[in-house]
Amino acid sequence: MNGPMIVTLATLAAASALFISGKIRADLVAVAALIVLMLAGVLKPEEALAGFSNSVVVMMIGLFVVGGGIFRTGLAKLVSRKLLQLAGTNETKLLLMVMLATASIGAFVSNTGTVAVMMPIVVSLAYSAETTPGRLLMPLAFASSLGGMLTSIGTPPNLVIQEALKAGGYGELKFFSFAPTGAICLVTGILAMLYLRRFLPKNEGGAASKSRKRSAGELENEYRLSEHLLRVQVKKDSPLLDKTLLELRIPARFQLTVIEIRRKISARNQFFKTINQEVAGPESIIQEADVLYVLGPREDVSAFAEEYGLVVLDSGEPEISGGSQGGGAYATSDMGLAEVMLTPKSRLIGKLVKESGFREKYRLNVLGIQRKDQYILHQVKEEKMRFGDALLVQGTWEDIALLASTASEVIVVGQPLEESRKITMDRKAPIAAGILLLLIILLVTEWVPAVTAVMIAAVLTVALGCIRGMEEAYRAINWESIVLIGGMIPMSTAIEKTGAAELLSSGLVNSLGQFGPMALLAGVYITTSILTMFISNTACAVLLAPIALAAATQFGANPHAYLFAVSIGASMCFASPFSTPPNALVMSAGRYKFSHYLKVGLPLQILMGIVMIIALPLIYPF
Repeated sequence: MNGPMIVTLATLAAASALFISGKIRADLVAVAALIVLMLAGVLKPEEALAGFSNSVVVMMIGLFVVGGGIFRTGLAKLVSRKLLQLAGTNETKLLLMVMLATASIGAFVSNTGTVAVMMPIVVSLAYSAETTPGRLLMPLAFASSLGGMLTSIGTPPNLVIQEALKAGGYGELKFFSFAPTGAICLVTGILAMLYLRRFLPKNEGGAASKSRKRSAGELENEYRLSEHLLRVQVKKDSPLLDKTLLELRIPARFQLTVIEIRRKISARNQFFKTINQEVAGPESIIQEADVLYVLGPREDVSAFAEEYGLVVLDSGEPEISGGSQGGGAYATSDMGLAEVMLTPKSRLIGKLVKESGFREKYRLNVLGIQRKDQYILHQVKEEKMRFGDALLVQGTWEDIALLASTASEVIVVGQPLEESRKITMDRKAPIAAGILLLLIILLVTEWVPAVTAVMIAAVLTVALGCIRGMEEAYRAINWESIVLIGGMIPMSTAIEKTGAAELLSSGLVNSLGQFGPMALLAGVYITTSILTMFISNTACAVLLAPIALAAATQFGANPHAYLFAVSIGASMCFASPFSTPPNALVMSAGRYKFSHYLKVGLPLQILMGIVMIIALPLIYPF
């Protein structure tokens, strides 16, 4: 072995040990490995940095954005709700359904694209079923690779061996020629996961749900807002038109408080925002078709509506097209609810709510007060605030966040901006579904390169408002996974460049060839399976396909078994988070450590090898 090869293998061994220990972040280890290879002269700087411009890395960035849009629009929640109706909350049924659905998509779409499509749905499904996403995300990633073995286009190694057989004069494989071996892989993988799932992160869904802060929807239910906060719509002939709330003196005359006005601002383009929301203030002017959110007893609201010719909207009636955004009737992606606690030395203690300055300083309305076990929702502004009171406030999420960051007199419970991201924009769900469908069509038909298709989908996700601007798009990207993959791709370049890959592959195959075709088949599969943990599955297949074909020809054996061993061995890599993009994609969301891949993925990878070494000669006799 030459010096560069020794440095490369030593760096790889050290990086693997650090990955397994988990004491240092995986992305930092990957970057440190790159630096070592550059300092040792194994890789030039442009070679070391090539991983970050690799199409796989660019695809992963775009797919994170598309996945964020699927989450943000509530599409994931909608689909997961349908799946939950089919499988219930039984974990075994959920796992089977997730793996079968993922494998079915993975047969026609790249495994990276499949995971990106399914991941937000599965995370939402896990939360709905009150289980931790880590119980389902690793099976999802593995199923995408298993499904790729069902068709000729499911995974790049399939295309590589198809070309090798054609060039060798052994005919062209059909689209479903891979289905028999793919079906065995899928059944083996699913049965194995039913046992191996015990090593996945334990279900903490119940505990987590009890300890987390209350969401806006839960606050609505706790304060029973639907019983006290009613909506009325202004008709075209109403006496309220073009008058300010100050002129109308509604609180004095009806003991009601108008807290919010929602107004239709556009009907021409449903891709963009159609509802304007504003916290009601003294200078707010009433316009035709406005929906007023009024706090007070139902009988007083009815009297107010009757005098001014308003329509009282019951809880089941939509206010205006495009108004639903998830998260309940009184919290949307723009407007939020939060609880505010008074500090022990707050100067607000003993003051009336109307003297608190919440509306004047922060544009927030106080909707109610929780005082011990009592909820005060009427004539709130005339109540004196006491220590221990919890105030329910409503306003824009930004204004609530401003209160949380600047006010010293109160404590805002929870993180308003984080909470706002949980409120889905349901009106955009059809657009997100359309973008997703377009992405799948482009990936299946290959009208444009896969990376181009993903970039188109990502840009459309932002441009059509399925994710709220570039800032949120950047937040949707898991940069740890991106740096990990970008940092490890050049490692495969170093392994190939120094001759380590060729030395390992040819040496192992040559040494086993003397023991007969079965031993050679096992050698081809094992070599491929080991190599694919360190270099890309496509590069691994390209490297070993001609070696396997030559070895089979030398023996006078059917080369199909050997080349299928290369394809399957290159694709069935589960023991490492950086061996395939799907494994990396789910690492953060599933809260996996390197040890989880060793405990679950390594046994599955070994089992798959044993099964396929036995099955391949039966399907393709020597």
